[in-house]
Amino acid sequence: MLLYHRGMESSNALPAAPHAVRRDASLIGLVGLAHCISHFSQLLLAPLFPWLKDAFAVSYAELGLLMTIFFVVSCVVQALSGFVVDRFGPRPILFGGLALLALAACGFAISRSYWTLAFFSVIAGTGNGVFHPVDYTLLNRKVHPSRLGHAFSVHGITGSLGWALAPAVLVPLTLAFSWRVALLCAGALVLVVLAVLWSQREQLALDIASARRPAAGAVAVSGSSLDFLSIPAVWMCFAFFFFYAMSLSGVQAFAPEAARLLHGVPAHVAAMCLTVYMVCSAAGMVAGGFLASDPARCERIVGAGFGAAAIIALTLGYADVSAAAVPVLFGAMGMGAGIAGPSRDLLVKRSSPDNATGRVYGVVYSGLDIGQAVAPLLFGTLMDLHRPQQVWLGIAVVQAVLIVSAFNVQRVRRTALAPA
Repeated sequence: MLLYHRGMESSNALPAAPHAVRRDASLIGLVGLAHCISHFSQLLLAPLFPWLKDAFAVSYAELGLLMTIFFVVSCVVQALSGFVVDRFGPRPILFGGLALLALAACGFAISRSYWTLAFFSVIAGTGNGVFHPVDYTLLNRKVHPSRLGHAFSVHGITGSLGWALAPAVLVPLTLAFSWRVALLCAGALVLVVLAVLWSQREQLALDIASARRPAAGAVAVSGSSLDFLSIPAVWMCFAFFFFYAMSLSGVQAFAPEAARLLHGVPAHVAAMCLTVYMVCSAAGMVAGGFLASDPARCERIVGAGFGAAAIIALTLGYADVSAAAVPVLFGAMGMGAGIAGPSRDLLVKRSSPDNATGRVYGVVYSGLDIGQAVAPLLFGTLMDLHRPQQVWLGIAVVQAVLIVSAFNVQRVRRTALAPA
């Protein structure tokens, strides 16, 4: 039997056992560090596409396929790992994921063929798939509800910084040495983070028996462990993250190159546009964390943020923009998406049964992986067809769909909560 009631809408306002601010801050920082390295690892290859294209004599679509492999595997692992996290706890799953990412980075570095890159994309996708179920289980179960908006903000910020860090580290190392050296250094960085988290492993421990008991007033699932799949809002959140990932993947993989072709941006400036986008996205998430303190306006914040981002994407695709203005517009677009970030995560929180956190976040965020698997093939094909304007049009259209999706989550949730 599925229990779904009004308590979910106000669960953050309910009193809870006091948590020390320092303890919460430490846990948020550790989870954020893991999230940062997860996002860093998602971009191990994309910033190196110009070098990999020549080294392996492949097309943009073939390079996009490597990202598709990564995210398809990550999607499957993410959906399954939510059940494993709910059963065994997040800590061992987290350590295993980091170890696989380190192995994949070193494997990329020694690859001698395209198919070896594809094999290690499978390994990397397996490691990446564990992070969202692990992270959100730890945050939702161990951080005081009054600080969850800020916890989600920090989580989003660290993810954006991880994406920003990848090109900022990999491109200079490649220019100074080679892409193989850059990837070996990336693998070493992942191992350093694993060592740091291992040294603080006690803070990442979670009492599984306690985690299975829903908090007072929270939505709960009883019966089958799959009953949460009957909640319509869960699937609306899944769809939202699918479209979000398509937009993000287009920006990450091909938007800088599309802007370079359209506006004559120097290659080294185009390579840094993604870093500018991610840094500004992180800054936007700081503001978004405060705005998300009122859960009732989450959908409006998401709409405003992605509405602004869509307008900027159309400007980059169809307006006569100077090369100097391109990084500024990337930053503004990242700021809009960043402001929406914490509210985006609260959409899922407000739709999740409290005793099925890992499973819900695993399924919902698998939409993120599916979107990132589909988008590189679509946008890579447009680039091979020499249609950079349509890359920007596609990004803008998907961002507009996000606005509709966010309000659909709200509508479905309110329908479920309405009295019979």
